[in-house]
Amino acid sequence: MTSLVGRFECEAADAGCEVRRTLAADFADALAESVERPAVGAPLPFTSVSLPEYVTTDPTPSDLDAAATGITPAQFAVAEYGSVAIRSTGGSDEAASLYPERHVAVLAESDVVGDMTAGIERMGKIVRAGGDAVFATGASATADMGELVVGAHGPREVTVVVVEDR
Repeated sequence: MTSLVGRFECEAADAGCEVRRTLAADFADALAESVERPAVGAPLPFTSVSLPEYVTTDPTPSDLDAAATGITPAQFAVAEYGSVAIRSTGGSDEAASLYPERHVAVLAESDVVGDMTAGIERMGKIVRAGGDAVFATGASATADMGELVVGAHGPREVTVVVVEDR
């Protein structure tokens, strides 16, 4: 598992994404180092970690507009591309990952898969269960109009906090 996370970390870094590894007991500190307030987010589906009280988990449009950081759980990650899969729901998951300037994805180490074939298999399970997700790899960027622009249609900064012992 560690080699998969190491590969994910290298590929994510190449995409301009910071990866922080932490134990569940140190999660609050690792998260605090990655968050600029105000923050919005989606509840984390892990029993060993949770969002602090300063994170608004049912954000209004004005909360999203004012937020400096959005925090979401990652369904899984694909090591080969440094990508995370974020739930696409009517709730705050997708909005919190796209609107603020900074996105922090929280990922369980055990949810890192090696390649896109494994990622598509995992995505298939999510879709068959009635869910949906989007793949995100680093900060958004476009060069449609010539020069590269980072954060054109999403966050300018992305951090993934990997919980090693969830």
